Amino acid sequence: MARRLLPSRLFRSGPGLVAWVVLVAMLVPLPARADGPHPRRKDQYKHQVEQLEAAWRTAQLNGDADAMGKLLSDDYVGITMSGQVVTKMQQLDRLRKRSLVLTRLDLSDVHVKLIGTTAIVTSLAAVEGTNDGTPMHGNFRYTRVYSRLPSGTWKITNFEATRVGPPPRPEETPARDGDANRE
Repeated sequence: MARRLLPSRLFRSGPGLVAWVVLVAMLVPLPARADGPHPRRKDQYKHQVEQLEAAWRTAQLNGDADAMGKLLSDDYVGITMSGQVVTKMQQLDRLRKRSLVLTRLDLSDVHVKLIGTTAIVTSLAAVEGTNDGTPMHGNFRYTRVYSRLPSGTWKITNFEATRVGPPPRPEETPARDGDANRE
C-alpha cells in the first residue's frame, strides 16, 4: 500500500511539487531560438560559400569539369546567359567539349545571403570568352543557390545569369540565317 501512496504524495501541492517542477525544468533543455545559427556559425558558413565561389570561378576559367562536378548537386538546374536551361550533365558536357570558354570572369558586388541551410549568392560578373564558338563579352548579374547537406557539404543547386546594360552592337552580333536576306 505504501507504493500507491508515493505517487500521490509527489503531486500534492506544496513545497514538494514546487521542488519537483524546478528540478524537471533544470533537467529538460529548452529549445534553441529559431532566429538562425549562432553568429560565428553564420560567418563560418558565409566564408565556406565564398571559398566555393572562388572554386567555381577557377573551375569555370580552367574548363575543369571534374572540379565543377564536385560543386554541382545532382539535381542542378542552370539558366545560362543566353537563356538556355541546363542540367548538371549538360553543364559538365559544355565544359568538357569547350562549348563555353571563359577567358575573363571578374566578379564584383558579391553578396551571400543565408536562409537556414540555403545560401543565395548574387554578383556582377564581367565576362569574356566564347559560347559555341561565338565571341561574347559583357556584364552579367547572376544568382547562384547553394544547399547545405546534412553532411555539412555545400552543393550548387541553381544558377541564373542575366545580361546587364545594352545588348551588343549589331556589328558584334553574328548574322543569323534569316537576317542575311532582310533588306
